[in-house]
Amino acid sequence: MANSPTYFQKNLIRPLLARIALTMTVVAASSCTQAGESYPKVIQGAVDNGVKVVRTFPAASGLTGWVLSEDGRQSIVYTTADKKSLLLGTLIDEDGANLSSRYAEKYIPKQDIGVLFKELEKSTYVAEGQVKDPKSVIYVFVDANCPFCHFTWKALQPYEKVGLQVRWVLVATLGPTSMPKAVEVLAATDKTAAFRKMEENHGKSWAPSAQSAESGKQPITESIRRNGELMEKFGVAGTPGLVWKDKSGKVLVKGGMPRLSEIPAITRLPEQTIDDIELARFR
Repeated sequence: MANSPTYFQKNLIRPLLARIALTMTVVAASSCTQAGESYPKVIQGAVDNGVKVVRTFPAASGLTGWVLSEDGRQSIVYTTADKKSLLLGTLIDEDGANLSSRYAEKYIPKQDIGVLFKELEKSTYVAEGQVKDPKSVIYVFVDANCPFCHFTWKALQPYEKVGLQVRWVLVATLGPTSMPKAVEVLAATDKTAAFRKMEENHGKSWAPSAQSAESGKQPITESIRRNGELMEKFGVAGTPGLVWKDKSGKVLVKGGMPRLSEIPAITRLPEQTIDDIELARFR
């Protein structure tokens, strides 16, 4: 049954569209796919079960990009030159540029970001840093298994000490333990302490606790899934994803770990000294 359309839809395409918007930089755009056109087997399984192909385009390194739509949400996947393999994930070029974000900018329709920000304010998050009367507030989509989320957390610690409040919006996109880890944090009595413990133990072995079990915690699980859908709506291709308002009130979005030199502008706080050796490459 592993090759059946139903398996493909339930275990690949639908979880993807429900959690992340995957995109890259365009080499040259093609016309929309014509009705009745045959698709590669790896795409046809999803089409047979209701997923729509919005368009295709030639992508970097000989890949073909496919804009797919389901339940009003759009995402991009890629097929290899021989059309036999499907690729999901963020694509980075040899210079370190996030090609996914560039494709999202060109091919994923933009939503009203002001409305999305109001949704973000009502989302399920963990507040860390200055709790009362913060000088600045930013939101960060974060996955427990994301190393660059961890680096972002470390980089923001000095700013939290001088008035920043970070609202960490937990999602589950990077493996089977992402959801139980997120559930464990949000089910804790002290969510901030649980989140800090998660980050402090990043990369170390982890064993599920009673709090991490998804069964019986459906509302928490659903809130994490909704966070993933919200991240997709913002056009963030993968974690971390930062959302904030500048001095004029304009909502800004950045996907990926920010450069240390960018953080003062993002936080609207004076530059802080960061001596962590792990973060040196992000200067």
